Amino acid sequence: MIIPAIDIQDGAVVRFVQGKRDKKIYSRDPVKTARHWVKQGAEFLHVVDLDGAFSGTPKNIEIAAAIASSVDVPVEFGGGIRSIEAIKKVLDLGFSRVVLGTRAAQDRGFLQKAVKTFKDKIIIGVDAKAENVMIQGWKASSKGINLLEFVCDLRKLGLKELIYTDTLKDGTLKGPNIKGIKALLKASGMKVIGSGGVSSLEDIHKLKSLEKDGLSGIIIGKALYEGRFTLPQAIKFS
Repeated sequence: MIIPAIDIQDGAVVRFVQGKRDKKIYSRDPVKTARHWVKQGAEFLHVVDLDGAFSGTPKNIEIAAAIASSVDVPVEFGGGIRSIEAIKKVLDLGFSRVVLGTRAAQDRGFLQKAVKTFKDKIIIGVDAKAENVMIQGWKASSKGINLLEFVCDLRKLGLKELIYTDTLKDGTLKGPNIKGIKALLKASGMKVIGSGGVSSLEDIHKLKSLEKDGLSGIIIGKALYEGRFTLPQAIKFS
């Protein structure tokens, strides 16, 4: 599945490079952007509150909720969701699932409770730099947490799918980390949604070859916003 990314900061659709704040604004109307992607054929949307990811508390939740209520496809939401109450609030707003990152990596008790309570209504966003799990909007490394060890722990908890982002690739338009995704698929035995670095239809073709190993989707942001290819082309190529 090809999944367009809608990253929101200060109410606008933006893209960063490797999580750094030298952003580029692509739209001042995230809802209009979401409707555009759905009209172009998107069957699922990935919405991130960047202000929430940096601060620990969602800041653009009303805009994100407007997206969820204005399109007829499932929408997942992440960015600053760090409590059981926050997860419930987001799901009550109409999102299909919640993406957890920082606290899931830092607090196993919280992660266990979230999995037990919400099951497949949550998905873990595993953001990695080399072999380390990154947290707090990629500003910091989660000390002592190895990428593959963390992913294997997610499987033990009963999770069946995760989102993997190579933070060194994200926003660079230099191609995805195929080797890293392959290793993750092999080590985890889980379904993986890949994110970061997609720049061309050829990249999608390469990732498509991993579908048999468990790659279930690709989140694409900058390449779509920069017009490297259209969403219909990506969907057809996938």
